[in-house]
Amino acid sequence: MESVEIWVRRCAARMDEAGLFFGHGTDNAWDEASWLVLHVIGASPEVPFSSWGRPVADSEAQQIEFFLEQRIRTRQPLAYLIGEAWFCGLRFKASPAALVPRSPLAELIQSEFQPWLPEPARRALDLCTGGACIAVAMAAWIDGLQVDALDISAEALVLAAENIALHSMEERVRLRESDLFSAVAGERYDLIVSNPPYVPRTRVEALPEEYQAEPALGLVSGEDGLLLPLRLLQAAPQHLEPDGVLFCEVGESERALENALPNTALTWLEFEHGGGGVITIGQQQLEAAQPDVVAALEQRGHVI
Repeated sequence: MESVEIWVRRCAARMDEAGLFFGHGTDNAWDEASWLVLHVIGASPEVPFSSWGRPVADSEAQQIEFFLEQRIRTRQPLAYLIGEAWFCGLRFKASPAALVPRSPLAELIQSEFQPWLPEPARRALDLCTGGACIAVAMAAWIDGLQVDALDISAEALVLAAENIALHSMEERVRLRESDLFSAVAGERYDLIVSNPPYVPRTRVEALPEEYQAEPALGLVSGEDGLLLPLRLLQAAPQHLEPDGVLFCEVGESERALENALPNTALTWLEFEHGGGGVITIGQQQLEAAQPDVVAALEQRGHVI
């Protein structure tokens, strides 16, 4: 029997040779190979592992080989193949019903959104929740926070319900099927967090196969990637308390959003552990930005 370290090295080498793309929880072959092997032997990738010399049993080796072959052959994210992902130090169920969690918003959640929130949040909204990883993580990290989690995808909401139950958050996280804010008309929140679709339609086919394995509904947002983020910015002021704050991730569409809103000062956040493309904006600034947002939506043929 060979050791855990040998198996990790072997898997990493084969992943590199196969030209896999890494971006769904890891960004390199060694980390992804470690995740695969540790999953099979029942160790958490979130806990420092010291038993690299531990022998891998024959049955475990067979499982490792199976997942490795699947990863190389199908180009699906590893999270889909093993059925789990990690976010904010928490384990979640993963499936092609929703995007694999990987947002830099995790860093904000762990800091309870400080120093950006003037007061601790009591009610929060996770818009475009997918598998509810952000919603559950917010409830887990912020004492007493009540979270509404909305998504337009019925399939994603099934997965979200499983993740809420996995962490016993049924009393803290409420699910709703909703096209953006449609299911929470008249409700206001101290905090709105969203990782909406922001990939331009024209770029989807050029994405690595690993991204194309994810649901297009969670990725694509109009021709330039801004339709959903702009709709969100247009509707958000009426769902925020006067001192409420919105955090929205637009990823690679950062520059496009800047260009679309030339008269709006956007605050882009920096992250200690990498990632970007996240704005924070308060309710009053959102109100002031509305002429800019409406003009941008009209330019894209969206009727307000």
